[in-house]
Amino acid sequence: MSSQILKFFDLFKARLSRNIALCTFASIVVIEAIILVPSYYNEKRELLNDIEDLSEAVINSTVRWHQQKMSKDKFVHKLENIISQPLIKGVIIYRPDGQVLVMSGELPKIKLSDIKNTENCQLCIRRLVNENYDVAWSTRQQGVEQIIIIRHDASEVQPKLYKFILSIAGLVLIISGFVTGTTMIVLGATVIAPILRLRDDLMAVGEALKNNDQHPNFYAMSVKRKDELGEVLKAFNLMFERVSWEITERKRAENKVRAEQEKSDRLLLNILPEPIAKQLKEGHSNIADGFSEVTILFADIVGFTKLSEKISPQAVVTLLNEIFTGFDQLSDQHGLEKIKTIGDAYMVASGLPMHRKDHAEAIAEMALDMQQEVIRFNVKNQANLSIRIGINTGPVVAGVIGTKKFIYDLWGDAVNTASRMESHGIPGCIQVTESTYKHLQDQYQFQERGKIQVKGKGEMITYLLMARKLPK
Repeated sequence: MSSQILKFFDLFKARLSRNIALCTFASIVVIEAIILVPSYYNEKRELLNDIEDLSEAVINSTVRWHQQKMSKDKFVHKLENIISQPLIKGVIIYRPDGQVLVMSGELPKIKLSDIKNTENCQLCIRRLVNENYDVAWSTRQQGVEQIIIIRHDASEVQPKLYKFILSIAGLVLIISGFVTGTTMIVLGATVIAPILRLRDDLMAVGEALKNNDQHPNFYAMSVKRKDELGEVLKAFNLMFERVSWEITERKRAENKVRAEQEKSDRLLLNILPEPIAKQLKEGHSNIADGFSEVTILFADIVGFTKLSEKISPQAVVTLLNEIFTGFDQLSDQHGLEKIKTIGDAYMVASGLPMHRKDHAEAIAEMALDMQQEVIRFNVKNQANLSIRIGINTGPVVAGVIGTKKFIYDLWGDAVNTASRMESHGIPGCIQVTESTYKHLQDQYQFQERGKIQVKGKGEMITYLLMARKLPK
């Protein structure tokens, strides 16, 4: 029982519940007040009618005494006995000509001049003044030519009216409270409580959608109703399912786009250096930079052309891919920028697109590791390949050319010289120019090759990089 009472009072915590209760209570009070006004006047009329009934009895007695031709003294005596009653305070009797026949007790306020016509009236005039009620009667219709005005004690009328008002007001409050409470119980069970539960569902929607909860424990999903509120709950369920589906589809599309974007980014980074790829995605079309000093390496696999004539195309691609994959790993390991491959030739650069002081040392390490990679390949595949490497240091221009199948490429005399170092090199050796030698002579062992005739360059002094110098 107590839990039901608590649930009832909990309904009033909601503003909607309070508004409904207030409007219901006020409406009933107004209706009862409208009914009370005529009830008040009816009650007042009944109380005055009771007084008039007593007054009429006095009039009838007076007429009877007159018809009995009672002496004036006896008549006055009987009249004084009547006045001694609690509700009669005074009587005055007039002849039609205005002569006073009898006057006894407290005089009424009604004057003979206030009575306009006595031919067609029996109770001619009434007047309630404070605690007195004056009534003027005509006895003409009873065969006696007299006008009798009686003053009554009406002091009990107003208290009785107050008591009547209080009883009605108390009844109104009881009825209003009962109807309001009943309304709240019915509305609470059928409307307010479901609306509050639906509010809680709406507040929980965001969290359910955030956590991608496809089957939340919503009140709206567990209730089946065949009224307007049921249609609202059904609409809520459809809305949640639609929004949940849209968000799921959007996330799926976003994941797909993200995956495709990651694929595109990886593909782009396989073609271009990351800073260059970033510029390209930002909309830059003319990407070109000058670098005062970088080191370039060209490598060519000696004997691979003859080997490719003896094996299938698939085997050629497989072997070349294995070698160059190893070179790519070395390039990443040393932080170098692979530029391109041309057939069985491999080009890599150091010191771009981001400048680094040890560009020559990084290329030297790459070249020595490439020789070891070819040795491992020969052992694994029982081959007899060798690699010819050329290195040069100098200024270059680097950038992206073309709009289709574009690449990040290098231009300048330093690039051509590095290529010549490879093409004029010795199989199995690393040939470097004098500019590169000056960068590396303190850390690495070299063998001076001397002057050689280089196509397009004339005589040049070159060196062969042999190994790393052992620490002293």
